[in-house]
Amino acid sequence: MDKFTAFLKASWEEVQHNVTWPKFSELQASSTLVLVASIIFALLVGLIDFVFENGLNLFYQSF
Repeated sequence: MDKFTAFLKASWEEVQHNVTWPKFSELQASSTLVLVASIIFALLVGLIDFVFENGLNLFYQSF
């Protein structure tokens, strides 16, 4: 239990004194970038799904 307590104390010390926290404006910019990239990726995957679904339906209907 002493090792675990020492680990927690050392971790908290690390977080308080050695971690460089980004500014709020940097967090907003990064979050906006992730949101836009996620939306573009979702639209792209949706478009590919739509094309494959309709392509396979046309293929299966030809038999």
